[in-house]
Amino acid sequence: MKLNVNLPGSSYPIWIERGALQNLSSRLETSRPSILVCDSGIPKKWVDLAAGQFDHLDVFCFEQGEGSKNLQTFEQLLIAMCNAGLNRKSQAIALGGGVAGDMAGFAAACYMRGIDFYNIPTTVLSQVDSSVGGKTAVDLGPVKNIVGAFWQPKAVIIDPDVLSTLDARQISAGLAEALKMGLLFDPELIAMFEQDTLDIDAIIARSIDLKRIVVEQDEKEAGLRKALNFGHTIGHAIEGSYPDHDYLHGECVATGMLYFIENPQLKERVLRIYEKLHLPEIHNFDRQEASRLIRSDKKGNDTGIACVIVDEPGHFRFETRDVGHLDQMMEEDPYEKHIR
Repeated sequence: MKLNVNLPGSSYPIWIERGALQNLSSRLETSRPSILVCDSGIPKKWVDLAAGQFDHLDVFCFEQGEGSKNLQTFEQLLIAMCNAGLNRKSQAIALGGGVAGDMAGFAAACYMRGIDFYNIPTTVLSQVDSSVGGKTAVDLGPVKNIVGAFWQPKAVIIDPDVLSTLDARQISAGLAEALKMGLLFDPELIAMFEQDTLDIDAIIARSIDLKRIVVEQDEKEAGLRKALNFGHTIGHAIEGSYPDHDYLHGECVATGMLYFIENPQLKERVLRIYEKLHLPEIHNFDRQEASRLIRSDKKGNDTGIACVIVDEPGHFRFETRDVGHLDQMMEEDPYEKHIR
């Protein structure tokens, strides 16, 4: 399957195809000087499969996890690009999840004021969401994605075969972001999660197509694209409140979404899907630290934090809530009762 992201001056294809990783030369120029950015958790067979197809390639591998998504690792990557002799005709390629994509994309945006960037996502989370749209960033301490740039890839290559080496927890955490897309835009996508057997390929394709549509309408997050922050305001704060990153991004977003679902029946459906996906319930996070992090949220303004509220399946609204209100919300248990 091929989808196209149509943007002024920076349109690009999204390829969704099993076996795509073993045929990269049909999707990008493997003869150009390149750097492949991955983390230590990517199975060696995928790195070797990709790297073996390039004529001039350096590999930059960083320690797996959100803890590496910082300015120190970012600097190391830029130094590696310089040492590799990359120039403005070179390219950076991300092979991995959202952290690799963010790191490689941001480095591509900054190195020599911008070089080509290709994204090959290898996690469900990155295949259903973060690989498309050009949002690249690193964290500043516990504050997520606060330093970054919009830098669209030249192409996104999604190979569902690489998910065969992904553990069940990572798959479920990624699917939480796909469910987010359904809650915002597509009741039929929600229903796909309620089937006896999940069709992962279909969920990936539908989710990333919805992301494509949103990005085309609002590339720089001036309006509609802000809806994709659903669940992230409190979710990011929960995630950052654990210094050792005890919970995955998708798990924290799943919890964060519950605070902003204002339809009790829909919330019950969502909780049943969470149970089916074996998503953990997150109760004992540091609410004081989460409150501090919310006050650094980049979606904040003079009157409060811009939040996304889901009223019905496929329908949402924006609402600005002051941080005191959000503090009160976090004192409640979103798994037990509806938050108003």
